[in-house]
Formats: sequence, C-alpha cells, structure tokens
Amino acid sequence: MGPVEAVSLDDIRAAARRIRGLAVRTPLLSLGAADASNVHLKLENLQPVGSFKVRGAANSVALQAPDELAGGIGTASAGNMGRAVAWLARQRGLACTVVVPDDAPAAKLEPMRQLGATIVREPFERWWQAMVDGRHPAIEGAFLNAFASEPMIAGDGTIGLEIVDELPDISAVVVPFGGGGLSSGIACAIRALRPGVPVYAAEVEGAAPLAAALDAGAPVTIELQRSFVDGIGSSRVTDAMWPLVSTVLAGSIVVSVDEVRAAMRLLVSRARVVAEGAGAAALAAALTGRAGSRGPVVAVISGGNIDPPLLAATLRG
Repeated sequence: MGPVEAVSLDDIRAAARRIRGLAVRTPLLSLGAADASNVHLKLENLQPVGSFKVRGAANSVALQAPDELAGGIGTASAGNMGRAVAWLARQRGLACTVVVPDDAPAAKLEPMRQLGATIVREPFERWWQAMVDGRHPAIEGAFLNAFASEPMIAGDGTIGLEIVDELPDISAVVVPFGGGGLSSGIACAIRALRPGVPVYAAEVEGAAPLAAALDAGAPVTIELQRSFVDGIGSSRVTDAMWPLVSTVLAGSIVVSVDEVRAAMRLLVSRARVVAEGAGAAALAAALTGRAGSRGPVVAVISGGNIDPPLLAATLRG
C-alpha cells in the first residue's frame, strides 16, 4: 500500500454530503470544569454505532462501485470500525465480514454479530497486518480500511468542519491516535479552515508509536504494552500513514492509563458522558495543558462502546 494522500476541503465537504442521514452532527459541549474551563467535548460517542467510525465508513461505502459491493463489505477492526461496517451492511442488505484480534472484548463483538457480521479471529500481529495490507483472504468483497484510505480520512474530517462551524475561535484540537485516519482527517479540515490551529494526537503510555516516530524522525517499532484502552495504540505507525500524520499533526500528547481512567470518571461525573478508554484519552491529554490552556481546546471523544463491568470498575476507582 502506497502513501495515503492529504484530503482537500472539497473532499471533506463532499463526504459530508454523502454521509448525511447516516452519521449525525454530534454535540460540542463545554466540559464545565472550573479548573479546565477552556476544554470542550466533541461527542462522537453519540453516533448511531457509538463511535466516529460511521463517518469514514459511510463515505467509503458510498464511493464503492456496485460491482465492488457484490461480494459484500468487510474490514479489520478492534471493534468500532467493524460495528460501523456491519451496521452499514445491514442498511444496504450486504454481507459483512470483520477480522478481529483474538483478544477483542466481547462488548464490541456481540453487537457486530447481532447486526449479521461474520467474525474472523486472528492473532494480533496477523490482524494488524490485514489493516496494513488493506486485504484479508476471508473478505471476498470490498475491504474498507479502518484508517489508511482517503475516503475514510475525508469522512473523519467532517468532524473538523463541525468543530469550526460551532467554535470558530478554537485554539487547539486533541484527537485519539490509533491508525491516524481520524486525527489526520480532522487536521486536514482544520488546516484548511483555521491555518495555524494545531491538532494534537492523544496516545497512551506503552502504546504510543507516533510519539516514538516523531522523536526518531521515522516510524519505529515499539514494545507494545496492551491495556484496557483497546481502541488506540499499536507497535508502529504504518509507512502508508507516516508522511501524512507527520505533516499535519502538531505532535503527540502521551498520557498514562491512570490519567485515562480519571478522564473517564470526570466525563461521567461532570458531563454525564460515557466514553471508552480511547475516547477519554483525548480529554486526558487536553487536561495536561500541553495543548494550551487559554483559548478553547476541543477534545474529540471518539467513542463510547465500553464493556459495562469495565466501566463500573473504572467508576469505582
């Protein structure tokens, strides 16, 4: 797979038209904390499938030719992309296959099965390779890459359009970093509409390949430490995404797992918002002050699909 290109403002606006009626315009709210009065929340956990993935997935499906959809659609996903693809497949009456890592949480797999998806489990390395390669032998129809494709990035970039429309004087945006599609899509939109406003990636200690790559000046392989924050984090930034993310992102803010847990508790207690670990990572990063502490800082709460026992344990501390 070759390098993924930056998407234009026209690409993102076209994506917004295509996904209208499938993805919703999510609220942008102030956190309401006295000690973080500048922090705002973009609540993508309120999408129909519980995460932002419906945006890029809907745009990707809309751009497929009818003959490419004849064999159905599929993806490799830890959960949220798979759920979005399965939901879109049901909307269109298409077959759906989702390749998942063998330790994917049941809370994310069962909704895919309920939507009619066929689940294929793979060891983490083989699952990640399917995302890098953009294909898997179990998927006969159109393979929708979870992050490394221009249609996905343009769809994700529609979040940036909404942020600027509702909060034009933003000073920074913080976005969870998994494969880089969400953060780079939002960054492409922000750079076009508000040049000079930085977009930061949020990563978790032990699973922060972007921070390592930025330090080294090129992608490097890190020793991945898995945690309950399963929606982001890998051992390496893909070669396909590196040229884009290293250009459009202002840096990576790395937080601890405990900081993510604290952010999840704050979201529930202060904003009445349920977020999974990946979604809360952006808030945790914004609360460090490293994205700025004066003008409005937007933390993208990317999803809310979390196993209820895990949520309960987190709230108990």
